[in-house]
Amino acid sequence: MARDINDIQRDIERTRRQLASTLDELATRTKPQNLVDDAKRGATTKVRDPQVQKVLAGVGVAVVGLITLVVVRNRKRSNDLKEIQRLLAGRA
Repeated sequence: MARDINDIQRDIERTRRQLASTLDELATRTKPQNLVDDAKRGATTKVRDPQVQKVLAGVGVAVVGLITLVVVRNRKRSNDLKEIQRLLAGRA
């Protein structure tokens, strides 16, 4: 059964409106500010997750521990060098 020309034109117009709506939505979603806002929202959601908070706390403790270790080792090395210099100065 052949379709009426009016039915075809209505289908074409409906398809155009749907396509225009889809293109408008894509344009809105891909605006840089909207992408930034989505990324912020996603990051905020992740940071609020208790598991992620525990992991971040563990990483923070590890970083502080490493920094403390480096500072202590450098101080010890510095004190050792001063002691060697003192001993060498006493020999001369």
